[in-house]
Amino acid sequence: MPSWRDWATSTRCRPRVGSVDVRTHDDNWDITTTVGATALLVATARALEAQKPDPLAVDSFAEGFSRAVGGSWAALLDGKAPDHQLHSPDWGQHFVNFQGARTRYFDEYFRQAAEAGVRQVVVMAAGLDSRAYRLPWPDGTTIFELDQPQVLEFKRGVLAEQGATPNADRREIAIDLREDWPQALRDNGFDSSQPSAWIVEGLLIYLPAAAREQLFAGIDALAAPASWVAVEESAALPAEAYEAAVEGERAARDAGDDRLFFQLIYNEQHNPAQQWFGEYGWTATATPLADYLREAGRPVPGSDIEAGPMIERNTLVRAVKR
Repeated sequence: MPSWRDWATSTRCRPRVGSVDVRTHDDNWDITTTVGATALLVATARALEAQKPDPLAVDSFAEGFSRAVGGSWAALLDGKAPDHQLHSPDWGQHFVNFQGARTRYFDEYFRQAAEAGVRQVVVMAAGLDSRAYRLPWPDGTTIFELDQPQVLEFKRGVLAEQGATPNADRREIAIDLREDWPQALRDNGFDSSQPSAWIVEGLLIYLPAAAREQLFAGIDALAAPASWVAVEESAALPAEAYEAAVEGERAARDAGDDRLFFQLIYNEQHNPAQQWFGEYGWTATATPLADYLREAGRPVPGSDIEAGPMIERNTLVRAVKR
């Protein structure tokens, strides 16, 4: 199995757009640039979901993150940016539903893990996840949040300004997941002899297949029996569709649209998470996002709608280690 630095420095993990490297083996970001900005987009979608009369989930802290950045993000929440991508009927409205459903799924996952007696939680690439603050954790719960230093710093500052306090022992681990995060967890008090609950939400598409394998292996190595894991994953696009999406994004940027997505992701084939964890002694269950949306009473876009392929390719997975 390749080491962290093996995949990080290989040419396979350096997608190029024209002659420009968008992702590199040592790239980093804050909350408003490249991968970090996607966390802000997701938080704003959660805030919009919370404004609905019948929200699937309410993240009371999401709005604060968007307003801290200001500009179009704050205007969007005030109804002053009708042309924003999150308002578009073919993509944005479905993306907001997606984030509401995803948040609800993982919130329920953590409630069940806590009821089962798990008292260690690990949030990989935590971004603007606020579950340490908004979920009712049992006494004795420790939550480890791993992400880039600039992202954690932004979140900490915004929550401090709101006077928010976590409902558990929250421990920040400022680290790039291309580094030795398992050792960093141990150094911060993680006990691999005790059950733990892991979440990998909104992360896998930004990793090449080798890094995904290494991430899963790291979780499995640290997880004691009766540990839990929950994963969001997306199947790769057909190669021609991916290349067309990248070229379309490049053309849009040349015309003044600075949004990035397809140039940030690694569109590589991989074994489904349900299969991977099943082969390593976990009992895993996969739920297609489209099915979960239907169960929640939200519309599922057809394949002819812009958001359709995104919803169709997405799966929510949870597993318990035997």
